[in-house]
Amino acid sequence: MFSRIKEDINSVFDRDPAARTVFEVLTNYPGMHAIWGHRLAKFFWQKNFKWLARSISTFFRWVTGVEIHPGATLGRRFFIDHGMGVVIGETAEVGDDCTLYHGVTLGGTSWKAGKRHPTLGNNVVIGAGAKVLGPLDIGENARIGSNAVVVKDVPEGATVVGIPGKVVKDTNGNADPGDEKRVQVAKKYGFDAYAVSSNNPDPVAKAIGRMLDHMHLMDNKVASLCKEVNDLGGNVCADALPELRVGEFDEDEKAAAKRREHAVESFDPGI
Repeated sequence: MFSRIKEDINSVFDRDPAARTVFEVLTNYPGMHAIWGHRLAKFFWQKNFKWLARSISTFFRWVTGVEIHPGATLGRRFFIDHGMGVVIGETAEVGDDCTLYHGVTLGGTSWKAGKRHPTLGNNVVIGAGAKVLGPLDIGENARIGSNAVVVKDVPEGATVVGIPGKVVKDTNGNADPGDEKRVQVAKKYGFDAYAVSSNNPDPVAKAIGRMLDHMHLMDNKVASLCKEVNDLGGNVCADALPELRVGEFDEDEKAAAKRREHAVESFDPGI
C-alpha cells in the first residue's frame, strides 16, 4: 500500500511543476485524495458491500469534487490534476500513467447494463472539460484536447480536438496535408492563415479554410485558362491580384480599442 502511495506522489512531481514538497502533495492535491478514496471504495465494491462502497465514493466526492464510481478500474500512476468536476463512470477503465484535467467526463451514452464507459490505454492525456462518451477505446499515448467531445474510437498516438472530436494528428504526428496548402494560399492573399485547418472546431476558422481551398482551386483554373488564351495569341491576366493590407484592419481595431478605453474612463458609476 505504501509503495503505491509513494508511486502516486512521484507521479505528481513528474507531471506538475507546481508541486514543491511531499507534505504539500499529501495535503493539497484533491485529485490524488479522490484516487485513494476510490481504492478504498473499490475494495468494498469487490467484497460486495455495494452500499458502503457507494457511500465512500460519495463522501470523497463531497471532499474533493471528483466523482469516481467504485466499479471503475484505474491503472497505476494515474493523475487527476486540479480535480474539480471530474466524473468517471462505473465501467470505465483507465490505463497506467494517464492524466486527466479538471472537468473531464468518462461517461456513458446508454441506460443499458454492461460496458458503457470508455477504456483508456496507457499514457493517455485528456484536457480540461473534455467529454469521452460511450464504450470507446482510446489508444495508448493519445491526446484529447480541452472541451473536445469524443464519441468514436481514437487510434494510438493520435491527437483529437473539436465537437465532435476529430483526429488532427495521426499516429506518426502528421497533420492534415491540406493545412500547408492553405497556409501558402493565405500568404499569397496577404492573410494570416493561423488556425484555418479544416479540422479546427471553430466554425468561423473552418469556413475561412474552405474559402481558401476554393480560392486556390479557382486560381489554378484561371491560370490554366489564361495560359491557353495567351498561347492562342491573346494578352490576358497581365494584372497582378490586388493586395490585402492587413495593417488597415489593425488600424481599425486599434481605433475601436481606443474608443472602448475612452468609454470605460468616462463611465460614471454614480449616474
